[in-house]
This record gives sequence, structure tokens and C-alpha cells, in this order.
Amino acid sequence: MADTSLNSNFNSISTDKPSKKDEGEVVTVDEAKLRYRRPFMDILNAELDSEYKELILSLPKEERWFGPLRNYRDFWLLQQVLEQVLAMQEVFMSRPSDVIVASSMKSGTTWLKAITFTVMHRDKYTFSDHPLLKLNPHDCVPLIEHTYAARDEKYLETLPSPRVLGSHLSYSMLPESIKASKCPIVYICREPKDVFISLWHMSLRFEKSKEPVSFEQALELFCQGRVPFGPIWEHVLEYYTKSLSSPEKILILKYEEMLKDPIDGVTRLANFIGRPFSEEEIKNGVVEKIVELCSFNKLKELDVNKNEIVNETNNGIYFRKAVVGDWQNYMTTEMADKFDEMTKEKLCGSGFTF
Repeated sequence: MADTSLNSNFNSISTDKPSKKDEGEVVTVDEAKLRYRRPFMDILNAELDSEYKELILSLPKEERWFGPLRNYRDFWLLQQVLEQVLAMQEVFMSRPSDVIVASSMKSGTTWLKAITFTVMHRDKYTFSDHPLLKLNPHDCVPLIEHTYAARDEKYLETLPSPRVLGSHLSYSMLPESIKASKCPIVYICREPKDVFISLWHMSLRFEKSKEPVSFEQALELFCQGRVPFGPIWEHVLEYYTKSLSSPEKILILKYEEMLKDPIDGVTRLANFIGRPFSEEEIKNGVVEKIVELCSFNKLKELDVNKNEIVNETNNGIYFRKAVVGDWQNYMTTEMADKFDEMTKEKLCGSGFTF
């Protein structure tokens, strides 16, 4: 097991084992730095200043909730993020050994990032001295589009193979190098009514300085897909449809099933990404230890996630309840019925159900 040291600015990953880049160059993992991601407000405050500015400003716009959003290829993205997504699609190069954690927002992303990172790198760290104890899962598994939008894309190249990277982008909007690569994609989805409630609460905590939209208006905008990376139904269906034709490329996990049986979910994930548990690991309770380390209660109580502001990055917004059916505490029967009818129509004929 490697010794891992972290400080308040960044942490070096150290191990005695060398890592090989896909190009064949041998590097040590000491060269990589896991560190706090750059504050999201830096992205929101950035000005459009690229060759894509004219295109972006010509696209349909939404400002009432999480704005300004722009509609590109039928999906809504923050315009500052979209600018760098367009650049990313052209220049980002995936590696065959990459593992991509994909999802729409508030669908269990933080949890899945923690699990995937721990499973992939379980030979590098002890459970008592693990990066997740001092870094948020979004630091351990950088969101590709966030990294580009923060003008921090060179950081991704410092990470040794195998990298675990995240994305909220729809499948059609992923860089071609990811879609054409052998790198597996693990996608998690969640009951849309609970996604909305989680997103609503996050917006209240994230946009404290703004006059919040009403619950009813937010629900209407969500149903119209006018939220970052929305609409959620089309987002899920793109990944689900691709998983049917390429089951070796995409694994679909459901948040509710993962909560019900996390041991099975973690085992399936490990098998899919090519890191199955050995008989000895199973006997020694490694799977259970991963589930415990990455559990909501464990992560929520860590200082890095419990504090509202850490290194100018608000990690508290990622941890609320992690329960199934919380929508019942907020939606009227009429709201829920209309929502369910929309979901039924959106998924009709697809074979997919939440």
C-alpha cells in the first residue's frame, strides 16, 4: 500500500509502482497532483472571449433559473461552460484506460465518483489514509467540462493512467475521442422527481444572493428541460440506447438500486471497469469497506464536505439527504401525476424505466 500525503493546497499521490502512459512513456505516480478544483464561481464570472462567442450568443437563451443557459443540440448548458465544451470536443484526447463517470446533475454523481475512484485505485491507498478523507469526490474525479471551463485543462494531463474522469454531458456531446475509445462509461440515473427536488435545494444554497424562482416555476422549467445539461429524459435515453448496442461500453446504474444493494452495485461496477474483486478481497471484506468509506453518512461528516466553504469551493451543497422518495414532501399529488405522465410519454417505447 502506498503512503498518501495531503496538505491544504494539493496532495501528491505516491506509490512505489510506476505508471505507464498510453504512449508508452513510463512515469511515476508522484508526478500527479490531486488537489482542490478551481471555484465554480470563476466559471460563472468569466467573459465569453473565444471564436465560439458569436455562435453561443445566437443560440436560444434561458435566464430564469441557473442562467444564463444556452440551448445547443437540444440540450441546455451554462453559456460559459458551453464555450469550453465546444473547444473540448476538438482537443480533448481520452486514453483507452480512462474510466468515465457520467450522469445528469443530482443523480448520485458525487457518490458514484467516490465509489469508482476507490474501486479503481484500491491498490494505492489504505482506508485509513485515503484521498476521500481529505478531498471531495469531485476533486478526486475531475469533471472534464468544469476543468476546461475553469481554463484548467492542462491539469488533466498530469493525471497518470488510469484516470477516472467525470462528465454531465449528454452522450452525443461527449468528445469524439471518448466515444471512439475503448474507455468504459459508468452512467448513473435517478428518479426525475427526486432529481428535481435535489436540484431545487442545491439552487437555494448556491444562489443565496439572488431572488430565487418559485418552486412552481422551477418545476415548470425542469419539465421543459431548461436546467443545466437538461432535459433529463433525453439525457438518460442517449446513454441507455447506446448501452443496448454497446453493452461493453456503457454500464447503466440506477440510484435507487444502488441504495438498496450497494454491495451488488459496487461489484457490478468493478467487473465492468476491469477491476473485479479477488476471492481474497471478498473474504477480507474489501467490498464492504469501500461501501462504508463512500457512504453518504461517512462522506457528509468529513470536514472537507461538512464545511460550507472550503478553499472557496462550496462542498456542502453536494450533501443533503440521499433518500428515495423525498419528492413526496414537496410535490402535490397533481404535480406528481403530471410529472409522471410526462416521464411516461418521454420514455414511451424505449424499454427504459426509472
